[in-house]
Amino acid sequence: MVKRGIALATAVGLAVAGIGGTAVAEPSVDQAARVDRQVVQRALDDIARTAVQGVQVRVVDGRQEFTARSGTARIDSPRPVPTDGRFRVGSITKTFVSTVVLQLVGEGKVDLDAPVQRYLPGLLPHGDRITVRNLLQHTSGLYNYTEALPLDPDGVVATRYKTWAPTELVALSTAKPLDFEPGTAWQYSNTNYVVAGMLVEKLTGRPYGVAVAQRVLRPLGLRSTSVPGTRIDIPGPHARGYLRAGGQVVDITEINPSVAYAAGEMISTTADLDRFADALLDGRLLRPAQQRELTSTLPITEGYGLGIEAQQMPCGVTVWGHSGGIPGYNSLVIGTADTKTRLTLSATSEPDPGELAGYQELLNEVFC
Repeated sequence: MVKRGIALATAVGLAVAGIGGTAVAEPSVDQAARVDRQVVQRALDDIARTAVQGVQVRVVDGRQEFTARSGTARIDSPRPVPTDGRFRVGSITKTFVSTVVLQLVGEGKVDLDAPVQRYLPGLLPHGDRITVRNLLQHTSGLYNYTEALPLDPDGVVATRYKTWAPTELVALSTAKPLDFEPGTAWQYSNTNYVVAGMLVEKLTGRPYGVAVAQRVLRPLGLRSTSVPGTRIDIPGPHARGYLRAGGQVVDITEINPSVAYAAGEMISTTADLDRFADALLDGRLLRPAQQRELTSTLPITEGYGLGIEAQQMPCGVTVWGHSGGIPGYNSLVIGTADTKTRLTLSATSEPDPGELAGYQELLNEVFC
């Protein structure tokens, strides 16, 4: 649950691993590959050396696809990060949720420009002025409930196993006034997607995670992606994340993700996220009208569409995607609109992060 889409920035909370990496090639090879794997590896080594416990990426460059990694999977072992490892994707969850809402729009079950009050009466004090579009676009003005949580290391450790109901999260937000009149400004707020998840549940009559599984995960064969609910562990192979609290190094891998709910609780892999991004950007998950809505931005939204964000690289190339951050894990999935070039990344936090290096070099090599 980071405050922005594509910036890894707070996305890391990282630090010095100081361990070299290993590139792991996938079967497909293109002799005319544009992306230099050695440059990618050096960038990952810099990221791990300066700011994270471990990092893995999956790069698609036309017909070429490869994975690379650096750092270690654990603080007490030289074992490398598994390139098929699962991780918490944080706010990338929002893109899945927005996709489901837009599918429901295409089926005539919800109107993007209808007030939330129509579908969730009484939930929001200003629900008659906040539209479904405002939620997906972060133009609702709803106070970001995570700002009211104890997200310092000591607070995270103290509350890591607490189970939160979505209504509790919304109540943290609605206890504060709107940050601005709906539709007049843009501000990233996790509250928007908690409400969006509740909207999906109201419209489908099932937990939002069931709708995500039925409408996205199963059709795309994303068998390593899950909506954990209150499950504290990560199933399958995975690297571990750390922080320092009370002067001690704490393994924060296990956490009750209900605190993030539809704003950031999902678990996935680089392979699954890449397949999802490819299908979404390629128009295989939404009808044409909703595909246009997905990437529709306003001057005030700073490149943010409906659960997906555009960012221009220094060389002028525009990429679409989302990033995510939740204690222990930071992630990114981005690609060009034609889906020919894509990058998916997961980084695990270390207890004493330094200043992040190598990240911009990685993006420049892949996209520029």
